[in-house]
Amino acid sequence: MSSLLRMLALVACAATAHAQTLDRLVFGTNWYAQAEHGGFYQALAEGNYRKHGLDVTVRMGGPQVNGMQLLLAGQMDLFMGYDLQTIQAVAQDLPVVTVAATFQKDPAVIIAHPGVAKLEELKGRPIAISAASETTYWPWLRARYGFTDDQKRPYTFSVQPFLLDKRLAQQGYITSEPYSIEKAGVKPVLFLLADLGYPPYAQTIVATRDTLAKRRDAIRRFVQATAEGWKSYLANPAPGNALIRRDNPQMEAALIAYGLEKMRAYAIVTGGDAERLGIMTMTDARWRRTFEFMVEAKMVKPGLDYRRAYTLDIVREAKVLP
Repeated sequence: MSSLLRMLALVACAATAHAQTLDRLVFGTNWYAQAEHGGFYQALAEGNYRKHGLDVTVRMGGPQVNGMQLLLAGQMDLFMGYDLQTIQAVAQDLPVVTVAATFQKDPAVIIAHPGVAKLEELKGRPIAISAASETTYWPWLRARYGFTDDQKRPYTFSVQPFLLDKRLAQQGYITSEPYSIEKAGVKPVLFLLADLGYPPYAQTIVATRDTLAKRRDAIRRFVQATAEGWKSYLANPAPGNALIRRDNPQMEAALIAYGLEKMRAYAIVTGGDAERLGIMTMTDARWRRTFEFMVEAKMVKPGLDYRRAYTLDIVREAKVLP
């Protein structure tokens, strides 16, 4: 065999060996592909995961997908969770743990018609919320602003009732529902609950304790690569957006742009502790505030060891400053 052929054979063997060393991870999101998932798709598009030795599959969620059940059944390695859900899971002795937080601010908003200056002005007025919200920020709104259950109206995941009734307020995401309302010619008033003291992180990365114990280094690399993906996406989203629209062709390019604009404007990913500790960071103090709110709202018992719901070890090693 000539020296050139030997060299080519060695290169081919090395490439094959490298491909075989990629650790496969399946990550499930909480909804259809959208700007709010941009950092994950950017990390795929730009090869971040492969650079960190990972073969990552991003599996879209949706209204019929129960990520927690799929995680516990071993059908995914990681999923996009939520602090309150994870703490409640720990209260049921489910072996799950949060390793990172994409959103430093929960993007949940209460949306009102023009003329409402303060959130407390909505006391006594109808507010459309979903069933899921009744176990998340609705108890917080009751405790903080004195809202009452007779104000609740069913949220149908449509802005049409809001547009037809000027007294009605509704739930939403800062990155989504206001876009549809503005398209209809109404400039809504937005109350970002996180900026008013609502404490949870959002779009967290959750694993089972068994997966974390066995695949800790792969998860660490996933968080590192994803943080890099988010930094890149916020600067130049084109690669990630192409994959978002591939997975979710019905997603409007204008809505993706709107969502990204709002994430930047409200520092959803880069605000809070992320400014000094890095994208996807978490702190003990923030988790404690979330737990204290849940105890006050009688969502969990005060004696619960809520620290079992998270670990800071992974994010301490993945420091990607905005």
